Amino acid sequence: MERAALVRCLPCSSVLCRRYLHSNLCRSSVTIPSFPTVVRPLSLLRRRSLPSPLYFRATKHFSSLSPRAVLSPPPPPPSPSSSGFAEVKDEVALKLGFEKVSEEFIPECKSKAVLFRHIKTGAQVMSVSNDDENKVFGIVFRTPPKDSTGIPHILEHSVLCGSRKYPLKEPFVELLKGSLHTFLNAFTYPDRTCYPVASTNTKDFYNLVDVYLDAVFFPKCVEDVQIFQQEGWHFELDDPSQEITYKGVVFNEMKGVYSQPDNILGRAAQQALYPDTTYGVDSGGDPRVIPKLTFEEFKEFHRKYYHPSNSRIWFYGDDDPNERLRVLSEYLDLFDSRLASDESRVEPQTLFSKPVRIVETYPAGEGGDLKKMHMVCLNWLLSDKPLDLETELTLGFLNHLLLGTPASPLRKILLESRLGDAIVGGGVEDELLQPQFSIGMKGVSVDDIHKVEELVMSTLKKLAEEGFDTDAIEASMNTIEFSLRENNTGSFPRGLSLMLQSIGKWIYDMNPFEPLKYEKPLQDLKSRIAKEGSISVFSPLIEKFILNNPHQVTVEMQPDPEKATRDEATEKQILQKVKASMTTEDLAELARATHELRLKQETPDPPEALRTVPCLSLQDIPKEPIRVPTEVGDINGVKVLQHDLFTNDVLYTEIVFNMNSLKQELLPLVPLFCQSLLEMGTKDLTFVQLNQLIGRKTGGISVYPFTSSVRGKEDPCSHMIVRGKAMAGHIEDLYDLVNSVLQDVQFTDQQRFKQFVSQSRARMENRLRGSGHGIAAARMDAKLNAAGLMSEKMGGLSYLEFLRTLEERVDRDWADISSSLEEIRKSIFSKQGCLINVTADSKNLANTEKIVSKFVNQLPTSSPIATTFQNVRLPSTNEAIVIPTQVNYVGKAANIYDTGYQLNGSAYVISKYISNTWLWDRVRVSGGAYGGFCDFDTHSGVFSFLSYRDPNLLKTLDVYNGTSDFLRELEIDDETLTKAIIGTIGDVDAYQLPDAKGYSSMLRHLLGITEEERQRRREEILSTSLKDFKNFMDAMEAVKDKGVVVAVASPEDVDAANKDRPDFFQVKKAL
Repeated sequence: MERAALVRCLPCSSVLCRRYLHSNLCRSSVTIPSFPTVVRPLSLLRRRSLPSPLYFRATKHFSSLSPRAVLSPPPPPPSPSSSGFAEVKDEVALKLGFEKVSEEFIPECKSKAVLFRHIKTGAQVMSVSNDDENKVFGIVFRTPPKDSTGIPHILEHSVLCGSRKYPLKEPFVELLKGSLHTFLNAFTYPDRTCYPVASTNTKDFYNLVDVYLDAVFFPKCVEDVQIFQQEGWHFELDDPSQEITYKGVVFNEMKGVYSQPDNILGRAAQQALYPDTTYGVDSGGDPRVIPKLTFEEFKEFHRKYYHPSNSRIWFYGDDDPNERLRVLSEYLDLFDSRLASDESRVEPQTLFSKPVRIVETYPAGEGGDLKKMHMVCLNWLLSDKPLDLETELTLGFLNHLLLGTPASPLRKILLESRLGDAIVGGGVEDELLQPQFSIGMKGVSVDDIHKVEELVMSTLKKLAEEGFDTDAIEASMNTIEFSLRENNTGSFPRGLSLMLQSIGKWIYDMNPFEPLKYEKPLQDLKSRIAKEGSISVFSPLIEKFILNNPHQVTVEMQPDPEKATRDEATEKQILQKVKASMTTEDLAELARATHELRLKQETPDPPEALRTVPCLSLQDIPKEPIRVPTEVGDINGVKVLQHDLFTNDVLYTEIVFNMNSLKQELLPLVPLFCQSLLEMGTKDLTFVQLNQLIGRKTGGISVYPFTSSVRGKEDPCSHMIVRGKAMAGHIEDLYDLVNSVLQDVQFTDQQRFKQFVSQSRARMENRLRGSGHGIAAARMDAKLNAAGLMSEKMGGLSYLEFLRTLEERVDRDWADISSSLEEIRKSIFSKQGCLINVTADSKNLANTEKIVSKFVNQLPTSSPIATTFQNVRLPSTNEAIVIPTQVNYVGKAANIYDTGYQLNGSAYVISKYISNTWLWDRVRVSGGAYGGFCDFDTHSGVFSFLSYRDPNLLKTLDVYNGTSDFLRELEIDDETLTKAIIGTIGDVDAYQLPDAKGYSSMLRHLLGITEEERQRRREEILSTSLKDFKNFMDAMEAVKDKGVVVAVASPEDVDAANKDRPDFFQVKKAL
């Protein structure tokens, strides 16, 4: 079950990928990222989005493509003695207060791992040494809650709001402003809280470690009730004549979470599966229960659980392991031993003797057929205790077979049944003490609920009896093996991915080394399958854990168009009773306390407090950008970019086609066209066979559009990108399969296409509720530039409207739709204007040239007819997109190039500073929103403000409009300016793996960004001055005066806004 992660993030700039094309950061497309992502069970991520680690057990998402490949056997591991990593001698460890418990060389991650125990407190430390420059530290506490007041979550927010050594409001934000971190976050699970950091700069890394250690052990929040009120909850009253409201960052965050049907479903399932344990409550907090939490309970929770004896501490990377223990000893030696670890132990749920069924409601809009908007999910608790590693691995493999690809039988049969729009439930989840399995559908008719349940059971029974296709077994095995060995975690630090794997067992007092070692259990599983057959391996698991398991919970979700209004009314009634119970003196005191808190929130920290946070100097910053080796060549008339980088024998490639010849009316079909290429068959292969062939031969193929403005040009940059990867021995297979996907796939399967439309519509509706800031940003872009309109037609509200119409058209106009798909293919896939990007080592690059030549010769040579570019955009009116929600997403934007602004690298520093100071303090801290930030897309000139899970609407717009005054009154000293510059360079020099380096270099090539321009922008960043901030005021005045507003908001808040400012919003009902 994908229990939604609750992301507590500093919302990263919405177009970071665009602006970092000057840097090394790369994303797969130039769209607004959805920073609140589903990651781990109930993970409450602090301020930045966290990609899911690629260890296959954690990959529970239904992406259209999983990594796949055939790998040769791994080389023999080096012996521990020959690893060459620095060691901690026993006598040194003892002198620092530690004893060595055990040590192992882990060949799977080429690391030496040593488990230490702090003698005085019992704190456990895992010290992992290797040659990875991206160093990682994390400290984890078991934090099992007893109720749904959200104590672990609120505490996770609060401990980073000042500490003993760093007595300022938010040291965390100062680190964001002025460090070179590659990861800086915190997150709360149902039973533990994690505080990880990462950096490639050793000095910076230990600065981060020290701030985090002081924060968790000596936070100000246990002495300062105002921090608890700010981050958790408080009554707010500006004037005794007004109504009392609830405010608090976590309170509003969780209101957003409880506005999303998938999240409500996930929580209901978890709590019903584990009713007698800590998992039976919500560690994130239920908005109805959060106001019951007292400051005394909050303080006691910290005292009880945030103690070294209850901690698990992780270090990873190429830093000195002796220094790790020295730093830790300075903190741990200040504590004595305690029984905190015994008090925090998580108890297992006793298995049920019979199934349970529960019915919940979720907030739905008034439009549409409510009878067809139900959800149903079947959930099983698989065991009364943790599973052994072999069973866990086999279950993970089974999970991939059932659900991991579009061709997986359980997934395929459910979607082809047309009983629902999309799948819910993530299959096996094994990161809590006891594993579970969940599967179901949403968009189900009330009459079909039991049919979905029956189909799930009959399909599983049939698979238990008949087993899986041999090609499916091989493809899944290759997928898992490739993913494990490639260990490509994207921008997410590898060391943190390993930490989360290890913690999944370590936190329950099990062996922390075992989750890192996959080679033997994987080979044993392959041998078992070969010897006994897949039916003997997998059928007993299906029967034992699902078919014959009475610990089953079926959750049915019913749409309720009155729920959101009813919940708001209930909250108002509670607050009215609170106010009625207060005396005149009480109300005056509450108003005074409200103003006092706001004054504190909006008052800057004194310089002496700011100076306590360690910071690098500009002398620590390289003067030149990180350069990616790039050779531009030509093969048979097609431009080829080659990047000679070590990739561990994996080749990464992108084939780029120009989309400028595509008719504008076909744009909304492009995402569905991309899905059809990978999920429809050819003349000779069914889509299942094609999918399995990709799985057996390659590391994966994906297809998607890329659209961006180009600075200085009116025409947008618009391409279709085909990405693929394979081991060196299968490079020719990769290009052959790409050719087959592009040219041989037939657009003839009407029913599958209809599934795609329904799935996409359901996904977009979910985005509206959970990522409304992305919808608002795309909508504003569409009002301000042509590239924005193109993107919005392929992924914004316009796309959702298109999908709803298309869903009705498929049955009656299929011939025309099929013809349009074919027209897209003919318009785009041509040798003319094609570009091929290849990232590998020199040997594999040389070996690939003949294969690329053959591929190029197979491309169509017809010249697509160029369409006349029309610089169209949506009307620039203020727009409110109305949905059933308890929180809002508020945006305002303008094109500052149109008002005369000339790009300077200082703009990156200024926009980041505005986000981390003015907007952080006013929109988030005092406004109560989960996030507030700004972004400058340097390609289009669009400067945008956005908020996330925001209780306000017009108040937030007033903050945006006050930005120019903020800059006008700003005084900034040299230290603060240096921090801002260093933090910006940290973004620009973001850590990348080789495939991402090659990809981002390609994007810069497509957008015409030269190395000379990158150097010039870097010099402008490094020389940013207060004068640059003052010069930026005119641009902010332009946004204030000429900006367009888009909000995704509740009907009540939009009505109130239009009453306060008549006809301010044009209202568009979306759900």
